[in-house]
Amino acid sequence: MGIAAHPDRVQTDFLVVGAGVAGLRAAIELAPAGRVLVAAKESLHESSSEYAQGGIAAALADDDSIALHEQDTLFAGDGLCDRQAVRVLVSEAPRAIDELLSWGANFDREDGRLLFAREGAHSRNRVLHAYGDSTGREIARALLERAKSLPNVELRSFAEMTDLTSAPDGAVCGALFHDSSRGSDYRVSARAVLLATGGIGRVFKETTNPDIATGDGVAAAFRAGADIADIEFVQFHPTALHVEGAPRFLLSEALRGEGAYLRNAEGERFMKRYHPLEELAPRDVVSRSIAMEIRRTGSGHVFLDLRHLDGDRIRQRFPRIYRTCLRYGVDLAKDLAPVHPAAHYAMGGIRTDLDGKASLPRLYSAGEAACTGVHGANRLASNSLLEGIVFGARAGRAMREHAPLDCTFGDVVASGQGERADEEVRRLIWEHCGILRSGEGLEQFLVFGAERSTIGRLIALCALARRESRGAHYRLDYPEKDPAFEKHSVINRSLEVRFD
Repeated sequence: MGIAAHPDRVQTDFLVVGAGVAGLRAAIELAPAGRVLVAAKESLHESSSEYAQGGIAAALADDDSIALHEQDTLFAGDGLCDRQAVRVLVSEAPRAIDELLSWGANFDREDGRLLFAREGAHSRNRVLHAYGDSTGREIARALLERAKSLPNVELRSFAEMTDLTSAPDGAVCGALFHDSSRGSDYRVSARAVLLATGGIGRVFKETTNPDIATGDGVAAAFRAGADIADIEFVQFHPTALHVEGAPRFLLSEALRGEGAYLRNAEGERFMKRYHPLEELAPRDVVSRSIAMEIRRTGSGHVFLDLRHLDGDRIRQRFPRIYRTCLRYGVDLAKDLAPVHPAAHYAMGGIRTDLDGKASLPRLYSAGEAACTGVHGANRLASNSLLEGIVFGARAGRAMREHAPLDCTFGDVVASGQGERADEEVRRLIWEHCGILRSGEGLEQFLVFGAERSTIGRLIALCALARRESRGAHYRLDYPEKDPAFEKHSVINRSLEVRFD
């Protein structure tokens, strides 16, 4: 049963915007209930999931437990995790892995058994990898093959969503798209819409995110009137390759899990000054420590040192990372790798419940575009792919309950367009809304850059309202945690920030 369409109008039962792991997992769940259109902004192989090197966490090892995974997640979240969401995530993780295995995902093994690694802030070895450092790519491949095998699922490439469409009663009933391969525009009507559009990292000058991660879904949901939560909490990955002319390629946390050291411009291991776990401290601590060390020494970066580790193991364990660094003149087995923090992952996004429901009727979100509260103020490493799969599936199940909507193509349309922050705005966002923030800097951005970036404006407003430091949010003028702010920030079209 195909998608009903003519040149500028498409009708389906369910619209999924985004073809990463969250969107594909939701589409698989939706297929038995009707026609599903999955719209990818670029090619079907270009998503943040494809670049996820780290892994996927699940309490499957003999010495592990769901309770320990829950405890580690809550600790990393620095007091802001939604406990119910965390319980759902860690409890459903083993089943999610079993499903992926049954659909052909190839996780790394040793002597025939699944190989579990440890990453920062995990108390047990519970992180599964695929081909060493290509975990996201392998999971996305397995889900894409599964989705392609289902007759009710149609996948469209180069479909850039520019806005949501709404019925007069406020229910979301579709979206507007631009076909970048043909230069044409069209509308899609559906009885429920899932935004799985990924992250916001490209609004920052320094980022590990692909070009497509511009926050389109979050911005469109905001314009349509949805609540956005915890958007000030942006995780900065501590170690992105920092070589002139090279992309800010992520050097996985698993490298430090294997024993890599951080050294400053003077060759000194400095993390002991900042945290007792040193290189394996939570990501926000490591990123902030590097930023402070760069500021203290006046250097442009620090170094990741693997020279004391077995070179053959590094080449075997991290083949993609090793080859990429070598391409830019860094041999990880012999050389110090220059690294610098970069925007990596958004803990906040479209506010949802445990079934992916947003604050607008018939609108859902999953994956990095969503905020379930599961990550709190700082995401535990390797919980992001897991979140996309667990909550993508839950959103798909919930969306199946919606009856067809009487939604003509003349519905109310939220005005706006896709996010496109220019280079100057990206620099301003990095400078004022980055790792080290201050009230003065945030106010400067709101004066000079807010009108040019919806996402930047939301980050700045919520960061300014949160007069404390917690997790990935650090205020130089409010360096301590404040119990009064142990709440989630919420913002909508009113632009007033509330905490609840």
